Amino acid sequence: MAILVFSSVCESDAPYSRMSAKSPFVSLSRASSQNGLNDAIKKDLQYVDKNVIGSFAARYGIDFRLILAMIKQESRFNQNAQSGRGAMGLMQLMPETHLEIMEEIDIQDPYLPEENLRAGVYYVSKLSELFKGVKGADKMSLTLAAYNAGPSRIYDAQELAAYLGEDPHSWSSIRNMLPLLSKRFYSLHQAVWGTSRPPNGYYGGANQTVKYVDSIMKTYGQYCQPA
Repeated sequence: MAILVFSSVCESDAPYSRMSAKSPFVSLSRASSQNGLNDAIKKDLQYVDKNVIGSFAARYGIDFRLILAMIKQESRFNQNAQSGRGAMGLMQLMPETHLEIMEEIDIQDPYLPEENLRAGVYYVSKLSELFKGVKGADKMSLTLAAYNAGPSRIYDAQELAAYLGEDPHSWSSIRNMLPLLSKRFYSLHQAVWGTSRPPNGYYGGANQTVKYVDSIMKTYGQYCQPA
């Protein structure tokens, strides 16, 4: 698997991107040594092992602030968190996702905080590779939406966007397409796909996915503020 370079979308990161054209994402060590960490990041980093999160974020080319924002949304920093659907750990990985990741990297116990974190960061990088050619906030938002709803739902929404003349690579378009995957729009599905259902089935969780993306991006924006 190719290592992803997940560029920061924060305006305050211009000095970082000038430092290295090959690796424009902001690592924890770089942020700490250059402009320092703002109070929002410092407050939330106390709940996780910052060395571990920094290491995995750097390994897979993901802005550490995005991962921290995801952990805050997914588990509220509770390493023992488990949802009613079986999602587990800091990154709230579903059992089937964990099995998929186990076949690709050396992960054994998803309940161990370090392994759960590594698996989650790896999965974020893997999902982001699905949106080649998309940049900045759109890439981050589509990746987050895929993490929450599953990539197949985003693919269906992208097909709808293209059919309706919208930009399938824009999060502002996709967020408006997701509700159209529900059962009430079966006539639209018939026109697009020749069947009353989207290829990956109806989706009734559009509002939850949009709120999920908005919440994480808001927290990420707070982390981006100068110290």
